Amino acid sequence: MTIDIRRLDVTLKSDLKRVLLRPFNPTTEIRSQKIIQRVISLSTREANEEYEQILHEFDYRHRNVTSFFLKRYEDNQKFLKGNPVLSETHKSLIGAYFTLEYSLEAASLFNPSLIWHPDQSNLSTGSRRFIMSLRATGEGHISSIEFRSGVISPQYTITLDKVSPHVMTAVNQLQDGFYNAQFPKESPLSERVLFPFLPEESNGMEDARFIYFTDQSGKSAYYATYTAYDGKQIYSMLLQTSDFLKFSIKKLEGKEIWNKGLALFPRKIDGNFVMLSRQDNENNYIMFSDRIDRWNEKIPLMEPQFSWEFFQIGNCGCPLETSAGWLVLAHGVGAMRKYVISAFLLDKDDPTRVLGRLKHPLLMANSQEREGYVPNVVYTCGGQLFNDSLVFPYAMSDYACGFARVDLNSLLNALA
Repeated sequence: MTIDIRRLDVTLKSDLKRVLLRPFNPTTEIRSQKIIQRVISLSTREANEEYEQILHEFDYRHRNVTSFFLKRYEDNQKFLKGNPVLSETHKSLIGAYFTLEYSLEAASLFNPSLIWHPDQSNLSTGSRRFIMSLRATGEGHISSIEFRSGVISPQYTITLDKVSPHVMTAVNQLQDGFYNAQFPKESPLSERVLFPFLPEESNGMEDARFIYFTDQSGKSAYYATYTAYDGKQIYSMLLQTSDFLKFSIKKLEGKEIWNKGLALFPRKIDGNFVMLSRQDNENNYIMFSDRIDRWNEKIPLMEPQFSWEFFQIGNCGCPLETSAGWLVLAHGVGAMRKYVISAFLLDKDDPTRVLGRLKHPLLMANSQEREGYVPNVVYTCGGQLFNDSLVFPYAMSDYACGFARVDLNSLLNALA
């Protein structure tokens, strides 16, 4: 059965100019002391000239660069010898020597998810505003979570909002068992970057799968599961927000919380939270829990069946509710580590029942998409139903992102 799928004429590529200010620390305290003493030894004229040059090169690339430098001076003030009286210029200059620029997307920009924006005002009839999350990877293969926004028209024309030339990290605050990440209200969405904060996240925050969750009382919030990596071990994380300005983030708990690719259902079923998982790097499972943050049991859902998924299978985002059942985008890995996007359908009332799965891939990398940081890969972290279609963004070999539209009826018929 033929499935009507079309690539949309929109591509997102990484921008090397999107840089964050980050701490830059020498390897020993003695080196820190020496660096500070060298800066202090500069005359007022020399310090002013040096700092003016730094501002000329870097001030326009960031918001409040001097504030960051002064904070870095405070972080390293403990290495000062004695109690010298320093000018603001000397303090800022010291801070600049302990600061670096980090290019968020230098390695790749990939694995997007799409969710409807909380603000749907001032749109033309039939259009919807969306938010995309993206995994940005830079030096050291450290991943962070970025955002973009745009509008899709009834004709499936996608218009992306202008991307700010600046980026910023959140103000993070540890709480009991979780942390809050807060961005300024006036900050544009595309400037906000969730950058690793906890030790568990030190080597990356990967592949956020966003869902708009509504409980039985009518309360709703955006949730996302993502993978944290500390360089040795992975951790499953849960993120919650209502406005994409303040995020509450915590580690998931339970004996079945391990491995990647967790995907929440958008509502409870029979009073339980429900989530897809893949604990063994090979098969799909489903889990039920009375708590959204603790998962102790899993149920086998499906194994690899077709040649293009013999290596492993997994979900490609959170389930979407249709009249026919829960529609799930999936991925399969075959020979030569070739990733393809597929789909399967679960029973609406009993999602442990698989009603259908595609016998052929839904989307494979074409000749323009197969070359990249990781070749021969298409991958998504989730799409949305829009009118009579499924629309989803997808990564092209980890170097760029595109969009695809699938006729919903033809897809459901193929899954019947």
